[in-house]
Amino acid sequence: MARFPVVIDLETKYTFREKKDPEDLEVSVLGIYDYASSKAWIVREEELSQIFPVLEKASYIIGYNIKGFDLRVLQRYYPGDVRNFSVFDIMEDIKERIGKRIALDEVLYATLGVKKTGHGLLAVEYYRKGQWQALEKYCLDDVELTRRLFEFGAKRGKVFYPTAEGKKEIAVDWEKILLGEGKSQMSLTLPF
Repeated sequence: MARFPVVIDLETKYTFREKKDPEDLEVSVLGIYDYASSKAWIVREEELSQIFPVLEKASYIIGYNIKGFDLRVLQRYYPGDVRNFSVFDIMEDIKERIGKRIALDEVLYATLGVKKTGHGLLAVEYYRKGQWQALEKYCLDDVELTRRLFEFGAKRGKVFYPTAEGKKEIAVDWEKILLGEGKSQMSLTLPF
């Protein structure tokens, strides 16, 4: 059976000022783009179990800072161990190549000429005010921008980041991730 990657992003109910442990931040919404179906959608906290079969079947779970943030937040809800997923963290890959962390917004602007539609604190505010439509749109926008950045790098073998002199190229080899090459087999932990 062919396996395809997915791109995810999630938003939380709390900030790090309020809760120190990522698992305590709690998910408000999670956005996902599934390459198998070429569809993107949102699930709310109470619907999270619906995406676990998709994540377990994915060749890779792709995101920006997902190892350090998104998956750690998601662990609270997933009955297995999120460390068993095959993950490709764009931010970590860039950091390994240039020796420092770069914000998603900076890489997006230098590479695609676009910026995020907001920031994580705004997403928390949307949640607290019950502005679900704005929250879901913000999260799906982040998924779409992350997907576009990933595909640019996979197809062109490079992305860019800003420097004082302009923008600088980062050579990447993401096509193998898009094609599912080099993936490890997910140890299925749930009865799906």
